[in-house]
Amino acid sequence: MRIIVIGKEGQVARSLAERARAHGAQAVLVGRPKLDLADPSGIEDALVETGGDVIVNAAAYTAVDQAESAPELAEAINGIGAGVVAGAAAAMNVPLIHISTDYVFDGTADHPYREDDPVSPLGVYGASKLLGEEAVAAEAENYAILRTAWVYSPFGKNFVKTMLRLAGDRDEVGVVADQHGSPTSALDIADGIIAVARNLLEKPEDKNLRGVFHMAGAGFASWAEFATEIFTLSAHLEGPSAKVRPIATSDYPTPAKRPANSRLDCTRLKEVHGVVLPHWRSSLEPCVKRLIEETRKEFLRGNVS
Repeated sequence: MRIIVIGKEGQVARSLAERARAHGAQAVLVGRPKLDLADPSGIEDALVETGGDVIVNAAAYTAVDQAESAPELAEAINGIGAGVVAGAAAAMNVPLIHISTDYVFDGTADHPYREDDPVSPLGVYGASKLLGEEAVAAEAENYAILRTAWVYSPFGKNFVKTMLRLAGDRDEVGVVADQHGSPTSALDIADGIIAVARNLLEKPEDKNLRGVFHMAGAGFASWAEFATEIFTLSAHLEGPSAKVRPIATSDYPTPAKRPANSRLDCTRLKEVHGVVLPHWRSSLEPCVKRLIEETRKEFLRGNVS
C-alpha cells in the first residue's frame, strides 16, 4: 500500500513516515513547495505525479491563536485546499483520509462528543477545519474524516515538548485545569490511519466505512492532569520536572477561545473500522522517554563538538 501523505513537517505526517514500514506500507510525504494547500492550482498535478493507493491529508494551518488574525489564510489551507485535495482524490479514484479536529465543537456538551453532535466552532481555526470537512464531503464520496484532539509526539511543537522545556527553566508551571480532552499520540494516530486505509481499499463497496469518525487516545484528562503525568514520568527517568499549579482558563487568556470539553466518543471508529487507540497514559511514557533520551544525546554531541 502506497500512501500519499500531504504534509512534511507535521506530527501526523512524520509519524506516518515512521510507522508505515512496520505495517508493510509506504508513506510518501509531499508538501511545499511541490504541493501548497494555499495554492490550489498545483494540487492535483502534484498528487497525480506522486501517485499512490490512498491519500492522507495531514497538512493544516494549526496556529490556533494566529488564525484569529489570519482568517483568509486559515480558510484557504484548511477549507478550500482540503476541498481541492478531495476533488483530486475523486478524479484519481483513490480513497481520501482527511484529518480534522475537536475544535469543530464549542465544548459546551456534558458528554464526550459523538460524530452526529451539532458542530459550532468557537474561533477561526475550528471554523476553517469545519469548512474543510464540508468541502471534502462535497467533492468526494470515498473518504473518511478523522477528528482527533490534543496531539503530541516526539516531533514538531506540542504540549509534551513545551512542558519538558518549561520544566527545565522553572520549578512550578501554571496549567489550565478546566479544559478536558483526550491526549493523543500522533504515532497511534498513524497506526489508526493505516488500518482505516486498508479497510477503505479492501472494501470499496462498504459505505459504512466512509464518513466522519472520532479517533483519539482512550481516557480523558485536563491539561493540568496531562502535565502532571508528563512531569511524573520525566522525574522517574531523571528528566526535567516541575510542580503543576492548576489555573482557570480565565487566568490564561488567549486570542482564540478553546472548547472546555474536547472529549471525543470513539465508539463508531471501533464498531465500524475495528480501531481503538491505546490509553493516553500508556502511549505518553515512551514519548517522554524518547524525548529525554534525544535531549541527552544532543547535549552530549554539543559537549563533544
